[in-house]
Amino acid sequence: MTELEEALSLLVKKLEIWMKQLVLMLPNLFIALVLLVVTFYVARQMRRFSDKLLPRVSHSAALNNLFATMVQTSTLLLGVFFVLTILKLDKTVTTMLAGVGIIGLALGFAFQDIAANFISGVIIAVRKPFGVGDVIETNEYFGTIERINMRTIDLRRVTGELVKVPNRKVFENAMIIYTHYGLRRIDIKMGVSYAEDLERVQDIVKASVTGIKGMIENREVEMVYEEFGESSVNFLVRFWIQYKRQTDFVYARSAAIIKIKKAFDDNHIQIPFPIRTLDFAIKGGESLNQQLRETLEETRESNRKIPSQNGKKEAEE
Repeated sequence: MTELEEALSLLVKKLEIWMKQLVLMLPNLFIALVLLVVTFYVARQMRRFSDKLLPRVSHSAALNNLFATMVQTSTLLLGVFFVLTILKLDKTVTTMLAGVGIIGLALGFAFQDIAANFISGVIIAVRKPFGVGDVIETNEYFGTIERINMRTIDLRRVTGELVKVPNRKVFENAMIIYTHYGLRRIDIKMGVSYAEDLERVQDIVKASVTGIKGMIENREVEMVYEEFGESSVNFLVRFWIQYKRQTDFVYARSAAIIKIKKAFDDNHIQIPFPIRTLDFAIKGGESLNQQLRETLEETRESNRKIPSQNGKKEAEE
């Protein structure tokens, strides 16, 4: 019974001490609560101010949202640290900072690829080497950019698939931006018969490649001969078009091929096709008909010899 009374007495004394400390802390608690409310209000106002100000500086929605979130989070953390200081929890603040540092280091090693993609996304958003709607080729993928995120770039391929390319690979590897200058050159390789007048063909080809939609008129159409092929003299036609979409290149090239073929037909210019000679003979130089006749005669002679040989064997027996 004496031990129980001592335990109750210690408990009562402990509660009295806690009550006294609570009464002494009431002003600090009230101030800390008011400061916490003010912190949330200020953080919200800072977020709204950032959302209005940042679009004037940057046109990247993802980057603006990132900076606005960072401003709001920093304001909240600063207010929470002041609240803990008022409550005389300085050691708790130090412990929290140390814990955050350790956790951040561990997460950095665990998610280094994600962090690299995120940092690359920030750099891309700041430098703006390309934008939504540009036609690019990177990491063996060709298509139109549909969305630029903080982690990936959404690329719509010509065949309709959506490819999410990590920002780190886009930032580190080479890239071709086809729509950067708004123009592109089209190269068409063809061949013409050896019997044609090459200068006449050159004039006809240049005259035929005109009036194509999107063609840049102040750039001259080029037509140059490249080589003597197996059955034709091969040449290259080059001209420039305005390039904003993937279809601009495809349709312009198709229209040029149609115009050149029609011009050749109207002027009776021959486009030769490869000729192959197939030799079925055992002896080189013999025609196929001759070889077939010789083979047929040999087969008939062998068929005649077989019955006579069978008759001789029967007579001997």
